Amino acid sequence: MSDAPERPARGDPTWVAPALTRDEKTRNVGKTPVFFGPPLAILTDGQNNTMEISGKLNRTAERYLEMLRYHGMELTEPERKCLAHICNIGFMSPLEIRELPMEVELTRFECEGLDKLALAAKLEAASFADLVAVVESLGF
Repeated sequence: MSDAPERPARGDPTWVAPALTRDEKTRNVGKTPVFFGPPLAILTDGQNNTMEISGKLNRTAERYLEMLRYHGMELTEPERKCLAHICNIGFMSPLEIRELPMEVELTRFECEGLDKLALAAKLEAASFADLVAVVESLGF
C-alpha cells in the first residue's frame, strides 16, 4: 500500500486538471460544465443542439487563438510593467481595453525608461485585436 496521499478525482471540487502538453491539448477531454454568461448566450442564441453549441464554441476559441497568435505589439519592459499595473484591477472589459491609451496617460505609475506619452500613442494606433493580444499576454 502506498503512503502517498489520495488525489482528488474528477468531479471533486478540489480536483485540478493535469497540465497538458500542446499535443495533448487536442485530445478529447470529455464534457465540462460551462457557465453561459451573456457573451456565450449571445454567441449561441437560437441554438439548442449541444453538438452545434460545442462546435460554435470550439470554432470561436480556435479563431480567437489564431487572432492572438498574429496580433499584439512589441513592448519594452517598462511599458509592460505599466500596462500590467493598469490591468491589475482584474477583469478587463472590452471598453476598458479600448481605454488603455487614456489610462496610460492618467496613471501615476512611474518606472525608469517609461515614456507614457509614447506608450499611449502606440496603443492609440493599435487595433482592438492588438490591444486584446497585449492584455492576454500580460495574463489579464
